[in-house]
Amino acid sequence: MKRVVFCDFDGTITVEETFVAVLKKFAPELSAKLLPEIYARRVSLREGVRKILESIPSSRYWEILEFTQLQPMRRDFVELLDFLEFQGVPLVVVSGGLRGMVEVVLDNLVNRVHAIHAVDVDTGSPYLKVSSEYEGGTELIAKVQVMSKYPAYQKIAIGDSVTDLNMALQASTVFARAHLAAYLDEQRKTYIPWNTFLDVRDYLAKLWNKT
Repeated sequence: MKRVVFCDFDGTITVEETFVAVLKKFAPELSAKLLPEIYARRVSLREGVRKILESIPSSRYWEILEFTQLQPMRRDFVELLDFLEFQGVPLVVVSGGLRGMVEVVLDNLVNRVHAIHAVDVDTGSPYLKVSSEYEGGTELIAKVQVMSKYPAYQKIAIGDSVTDLNMALQASTVFARAHLAAYLDEQRKTYIPWNTFLDVRDYLAKLWNKT
């Protein structure tokens, strides 16, 4: 592959931070305690998110999916997919949230993304049990590990939050908004601000037209 686009899900493909909303709704007390610590980077994503998820009864997993299904996607995601398909560039969804959540929101678009890498859960015990093929370092989904599976000379990252920071630092081109932009400012990492996926599409069209 010459180029690959790695796209976050929560707050990037979805309008709201869907996964955070799920944690707050289904584990409110633990979320109130740990989420501020995660955002302040005093507690790792790997430790904090696992603790919150594994405090949720497995019987509520289907409620989580029903709640997630109602979350709107950000406008113009389909237009970005159309553009990338025309260019022959795969889009890989990399989410620190649950795979089931990603799939119910994408619905029939699942078959149009190249791959989905996200957290899996086992519902066979009284409480959710987290599993991840790419767990490592501070992350349940070590997005840099995922990126390494896709050798390409140009790796583009699209994100919005602290969960996307490591991925953004390793990408050759970064589209950042919200919290991620602030974190990248701290790290002095260059990025392209964006509000809609049309911003991403149009920038890439100009960039690739020059190369």
